[in-house]
Amino acid sequence: MATRLPTLIELDQEIARRSLSEFCKMAWHVLEPATPIKWGWALDAMCEHLEAVHSGQIKRLLMNVPPGMMKSLLTGVFFPAWEWGAGGSPSLRYLTTAHKEDLAIRDNLKCRRLISSDWYQERWGVELCGDQNAKTKFENTATGFRESMAFRSLTGSRGDRIIIDDPLSVADAFSEAALHSVETTFLEAVPSRVNNSDSAIIVIMQRLHERDTSGVILARELGYEHLMLPMRFEESRRCKTCIGFTDPRQKEGELLFPERFTATQVDEMEKVMGGYAVAGQFQQRPVPRGGGLFKSDWVQYWDTLPERFDASVISWDMTFKDSKASDFVVGQVWGRKGSSFYLIDQFRGQWDFVKTLEQFVAAANKYPRVTRKLVEDKANGSAIIATLKKKVSGIIPITPKESKEARASAVTPLWEAGNVYLPPPERFPWVERDLVPELLAFPSGAHDDTIDAMSQALTDLNKHSGLHIDPTNLAYLLGR
Repeated sequence: MATRLPTLIELDQEIARRSLSEFCKMAWHVLEPATPIKWGWALDAMCEHLEAVHSGQIKRLLMNVPPGMMKSLLTGVFFPAWEWGAGGSPSLRYLTTAHKEDLAIRDNLKCRRLISSDWYQERWGVELCGDQNAKTKFENTATGFRESMAFRSLTGSRGDRIIIDDPLSVADAFSEAALHSVETTFLEAVPSRVNNSDSAIIVIMQRLHERDTSGVILARELGYEHLMLPMRFEESRRCKTCIGFTDPRQKEGELLFPERFTATQVDEMEKVMGGYAVAGQFQQRPVPRGGGLFKSDWVQYWDTLPERFDASVISWDMTFKDSKASDFVVGQVWGRKGSSFYLIDQFRGQWDFVKTLEQFVAAANKYPRVTRKLVEDKANGSAIIATLKKKVSGIIPITPKESKEARASAVTPLWEAGNVYLPPPERFPWVERDLVPELLAFPSGAHDDTIDAMSQALTDLNKHSGLHIDPTNLAYLLGR
């Protein structure tokens, strides 16, 4: 007897049963018939964690991803439709929320449209009830339902799945009242909305504030599995989760979803957004709006440099490895005029030992009259000192006695008093791209190399401010 081959519909059913990602790709045309789908590994990662919710492996899931990652579609539209149909669980009940009711309703309508489509009905036949088929709530004949509401209006029904999608708006991140209200809703209302101990809570959002819902979950250690995917890869924050997932990126700064957002597009978005928004929404590590140890309103720029400086130094922070995922080596050229301190130039890169030697010599050659070259005398810095002390004059070993946080704190009065000036960003793009975000994020940012070099330079220049040093101008520093 000949074996019957499966039909195309049966093949779709089996493929979708095995993979939420494949279901999303197959169902895409129902919701976006005129737009080709763009897919990447990050979307697979989100789907795999949602599958772990379906299997019961994860009951509390926090996903932090940048905007534009299809998070609302994957979590609030495709996932419920997949569980009801391909997942064989049409009795599941969903409470879905967003910071605005119209956004929650938008995804409710999309999910209903997908489930009602001929394509879906041919494959899974989940029948919707005619007497409960509204914009905010629809039910099926297996007692399952999907109900939507604004997050801060989360009352009434209970669900097997509580889906919290961006509970805080960008604008509300400025509001103490809104932050408090969202925190109260999450801590006091959400726990009482689950059906039983098998129910799951899913929070999917971009970071907006250190006290947003993600911040509450992490600070209170509430036991959520945390999938954290920054736009640009940071080795020091590589995400690993209980399902065996590890962020696969290898190169520092590698993009999350280049299939949709190219390097040029990300660069342009970052310019428009600014350092604070990039740190939170893109990199998922929000800093205080006014800054951390260093405040945003302390940052100021020079238009033109003084004609003459009283003193100058090149200050180096050195961490090098044979890896693109290493920290940065940073060298900064600083000048002091009276009580004011000016950052003149910066050398920064992920360099190995040989490249660091080359850059050190290049900086010394570019600024031959800067006689003081400060290098922290430990680990990598000690190796540089030992290698170059007979070849490059003026290398000063620095042995810090305090932590880097204490050293940075010691120079904050100079910033607060308005004595520190950075290069103008329109002429030096790295100032706004690298230096200022790192400054405002300190001490909780992913990198602090520029801060170490800066605090070392300012400490030295301030300590020697009473000494007589022959005045020099920039042309002189450059050997002209």
